[in-house]
Amino acid sequence: MTKQKKEADIRFGKFGTVSFTAITKVNDFIDYLENGKVMATRCNTCNTTFFPPRADCCHCLSSDVAWQEVTGSGKLVSYSRLKFAPIGFDGDLPYCIALLDYGDYRVFGRIDSALEESDIKIGMMMTTVANKLANGQLNYVFNKA
Repeated sequence: MTKQKKEADIRFGKFGTVSFTAITKVNDFIDYLENGKVMATRCNTCNTTFFPPRADCCHCLSSDVAWQEVTGSGKLVSYSRLKFAPIGFDGDLPYCIALLDYGDYRVFGRIDSALEESDIKIGMMMTTVANKLANGQLNYVFNKA
């Protein structure tokens, strides 16, 4: 009897400008991005929502989590325009990173480069949308609601 070698699930290698890891317990996140959805996870035991998604709850230690779409709009809590970036991200400069508050959870990410910085205001409502980069990689960005 021959043993079949299990292939590594490397879908996460498609995420972001620079992928630091290709393997994670939440690889389905990439499938959702490819289908235009940004997803969080919610612990079915204690109802805590996680973004970025987690496969295990850090509060109650349960692995019983479910996918939940990031929908509606979040309030812009903070943002910063980056003029310097780590190697691999320097070709994207300048860009704005931000934090949106969706009530039960917060989402950290980039503001869409098509949005003029003069239009960005703390407290404004924004949406989180899946995005395909020029190099074929996937991420998500924030747009004006």
